Formats: sequence, structure tokens, C-alpha cells
Amino acid sequence: MYSIKGKQAARLEPVTFSELNMLENDIEEILRNNIDMICDEEESMLIVGRQVKNENHGRSDLTAVDNNGNIVLIEIKRDRRDIENRKEAFEFQAIRYAASYATIDTTDDLVKKVYAPYIEKYRNEFEIGELTSYELGIRKLNDFLLVNEAEKLFNSKQRIILVASDFDEQTLSAVSWLNANNVDMSCYRLTPYKINEDVYFYVEKILPVPNHDDYFVNLIEKSIQ
Repeated sequence: MYSIKGKQAARLEPVTFSELNMLENDIEEILRNNIDMICDEEESMLIVGRQVKNENHGRSDLTAVDNNGNIVLIEIKRDRRDIENRKEAFEFQAIRYAASYATIDTTDDLVKKVYAPYIEKYRNEFEIGELTSYELGIRKLNDFLLVNEAEKLFNSKQRIILVASDFDEQTLSAVSWLNANNVDMSCYRLTPYKINEDVYFYVEKILPVPNHDDYFVNLIEKSIQ
């Protein structure tokens, strides 16, 4: 990134989340309220859970449903050091959580186990009125699926998104291999910059890589007389 003043360009150096005194929980909260930061074009996601616990007491960071009806598990780490210092591989942790979501068959099941408790936790962010958390959750989830014509596709598969300011080579290698074997896992790099008192994020999807064929310009075919 560069800062432009007149005709002069000055390179902006990134900072670390540690330097900003930001914890993983802070990044999680930012993404919870701004999930479009890690959405592809023409993609949307509805956040339905945060710190959801499975039967083995593991906790997933964020849970969402995308516009294709897939349940999306979002796992967050501050930086490469946090990833490398884990006893369990970053991507494997996410796979275990995603496997738990594969057991959810209906929207009713997801709302009861995940979305209704989330609404109850953040009820000041919702216009609940006289509805229960379950009633509001089932209404909002079904409306989201209906608008995106994804009712019949609900949870036909699960997706995983890993987010960090940097990734180690082993994680990227594992995710690349999983992509090649039809596991839908993405890696997003969030690079923080500080300008005066404002913090900016540069968001970059680094895996899976785009199909390079999409960038080629085809030749105009001419018929031969």
C-alpha cells in the first residue's frame, strides 16, 4: 500500500495485531459484524453462531450460512506465530468442527442448537419484539435461504474459511492438497495498516487460487475462405 501526497508516493508498512494490542477475540468481533470482508463477489453470508461448543468441548470461532445454503465454519488466528505454536494443526482443528456441522439435517436443527443461542446472547442487536429467539432465528434463516433460492440446498456441504494475518507453509500446503481433493477450504490474509489513529485492513484471498484460464483473452476466430 502507498500513501499519495501530490505526486509523491510513500510506501506504507504493515503493522502486527500484537502492535495494535488486538487479540484473536477482537478480530473475531470485527468479522462477526463485517462478514462481507471475506465474501467473494456475489456471495453473502449470514452469521448464525459464535464460539459454538461441540460435544468434545471444542469451540468454533464463527459459524455462518452462505447464499448457497452451505454451513460455513470460520476459524481465526492472529498471525503465523499463533498458528505454529498450536499443538493441533490449524486446518485439522477446523475440519473437526466442520464434521460436527455435517450432522445438522434441517434449519430447525441449526436454529435450536446454534442460531437461537446466538440471538439470545446478542439480543440487543436484534428486533425480537414478542418473538422467542427460536422464532426469530427460524424466520431470519428461512428468509435468507428463500431470497437466495437455497432452501433445498441447505447444508448439502460444509465450507471452511481460515483467517490470519499470515500463514505458515505447512498450513498452505495442507489446504492446497485439500482443495485438490474437493474439500472447500479457503485462506484469507488480513494485513493491518495504521495511518494516524485509523486502522485499515487489506484483505486478500490466497487460497484457493483462481483459475488462470479466467484471465486469458480468447482470439477472434476467422473463417477460412
